[in-house]
Amino acid sequence: MIRTPSVSPAASILRRVRADLGIAESGHDDGDVIPGVVPLPSRLAVGDLAWASVRACGLVADIGGLPDPERVAVAYRSDRVLTVDGTPPDVWSVYSGFWRTADGWVRTHGNYPHHARRLRDGLGLGTDADAHSVRAALLALTSHGAVDRITVARGLAVTVREEDPRDDERRRTAPLLAVEHMPSPTPRSSPDTRRRRGSGRIVSMPLAGVRVLDLTRVIAGPVCTRTLALLGADVLRIDPPHLAEPEWQHLDTGHGKRSAVLDARSGRFEELLAAADVVVLGYRPAALERLGLSPSDLVARHPGLVIAQLSAWGDDEPHRAGFDSLVQAESGIAMIESADGERPGALPAQALDHSAGYLLAAAVINLLDRERRDGDSWVVSTSLRRIAAELLGLPRNRRPAVEPEIDLSAHTAAFEVGGHRVSTARPALPGAEFAAPHLWGSDQPVW
Repeated sequence: MIRTPSVSPAASILRRVRADLGIAESGHDDGDVIPGVVPLPSRLAVGDLAWASVRACGLVADIGGLPDPERVAVAYRSDRVLTVDGTPPDVWSVYSGFWRTADGWVRTHGNYPHHARRLRDGLGLGTDADAHSVRAALLALTSHGAVDRITVARGLAVTVREEDPRDDERRRTAPLLAVEHMPSPTPRSSPDTRRRRGSGRIVSMPLAGVRVLDLTRVIAGPVCTRTLALLGADVLRIDPPHLAEPEWQHLDTGHGKRSAVLDARSGRFEELLAAADVVVLGYRPAALERLGLSPSDLVARHPGLVIAQLSAWGDDEPHRAGFDSLVQAESGIAMIESADGERPGALPAQALDHSAGYLLAAAVINLLDRERRDGDSWVVSTSLRRIAAELLGLPRNRRPAVEPEIDLSAHTAAFEVGGHRVSTARPALPGAEFAAPHLWGSDQPVW
């Protein structure tokens, strides 16, 4: 069924994106209709959010053709189709999930070793603690008490809450993609000489020659930079030496990028910044500020940058870390998706992450055009919590649809990476194919 702009939740998202990015309505754009339904069954309009986010990126990049609904669904669930040598990875740690407490539910996140350690410390558990130990410890605490103890230990946990429509309405008064123009007293160089080095603009690779410094982790930021790489950008991901990355996670989102390990306080890192066109930030705003990597710091040192910033909770809580699953739990999404009204549920995909990634990529492409035309520096920001508020404001389904069978062979591709055969989801953007991901940290920190 084709839904028209007047009834499509996707249309409202696309219109908001156009308004945020200053893109005029074309009057004949086919981006406001959805040919069929994206098979991500949910009480919330997840399929519309997913399709519109991918479509927004395609529109800004001048990509012809509409996204395939099945391809979008598989791309949003890429962690479920990823295999390494034919084996799916263990995606979730035993320390991540919903847990009953003495008076309700909490959601924890312990996929990274340092987060798992801090969660155990907060609950007074040893290194050999299993899921049964965590369950017993949390049952003895109230939800707020458990979250307080884990948070004091710098672990990650939130109370599972009902939605607060007034809070979400307040959040929706802010842009979905907040754009800030930061005038530069002196440009670094002429945009024509710095951009698209010898490549020219071509429809299939609109970002050829653009250098993107990728300072992101997990899903949302890497999906953004993976999309920029797909469109021709030279993307260099930099990770700090002290924080390891799960191999599967980078293989799932590292397509077309190079990956290096480097201290952000080093002179070499500053040289990379000086030659970059785009910086994508995915760490907590407070942590970036401590390192001198906030957007204002970067623009002061390197005028002419386009900067994209993604956080979990937004400017209201710059010190707070978070993930898609935690935002779902605290925003009320988990209880809306509950199958029985008692135990919390979850969206059929990490949709806040993926949508944030595609929307930020769309904004980067748009702002590169502005910078090339007008000069100066440009910053765009969004948060998983802001994406959640947008989703919560869309019309809802009375009940989730029955999930159809999808032929995954049509929507996956295989690569040889470091002696392993890696199968991943293919791009959601039409007419493009990923280059193979590199092994995490296997490249030199050079352009």
